[in-house]
Amino acid sequence: MKFWRVEGGAIVGQTTAENPLKENTFIVWRGGEPADFELKVEYRISATNSGIQIRSVHLPAGTVQGRGAVTGNWVLKGYQCDIDAENRFTGQIYEERGRGFLAMRGQFVYVPDGGGPKVVGALQRSADELLKVIKVNDWNQAHVIARGNMITEILNGHVTSTLVDDDTKARALKGLLGFQIHVGDPMKVEFKNIWLKQY
Repeated sequence: MKFWRVEGGAIVGQTTAENPLKENTFIVWRGGEPADFELKVEYRISATNSGIQIRSVHLPAGTVQGRGAVTGNWVLKGYQCDIDAENRFTGQIYEERGRGFLAMRGQFVYVPDGGGPKVVGALQRSADELLKVIKVNDWNQAHVIARGNMITEILNGHVTSTLVDDDTKARALKGLLGFQIHVGDPMKVEFKNIWLKQY
């Protein structure tokens, strides 16, 4: 409640100089753990970094993972459709507290069982061309399609990254949905018009 509120029909996450964040935190949807689904959401971000978590797991406070013990109560690990104010990472598929960068903007990536991400193709538009479809300081629509071992991210109607994950030990085929506030400079991120269809 220190960081999240509802305002003007949107879910708003915000940090300030007086109310900083010590660890990435998330607002988590508790309506289930979708496996195959489509998710559409509009977002707007003012600074730093955020993300849309899919097929994620909750890490309770005290869990030792990655860089050390989790200290907060609302921490997720899993796939993330990355968002940042400078659009360096927007449109890529990342794994929070996991394998890191999986599919960068403009890439079609395959992860073999027990192996690391391998770029197997380029999307019709390059990373630089896709950057032009992202609106700065304005509302954008993220559309995520998750089917089996494949995740596709679409921004403002353009496919930005696709991942096929065959790493049976590391991948997730279902899990929690959530939105992230990132540590760093004061920031505000807003999410609205959230639409979920499960298959």
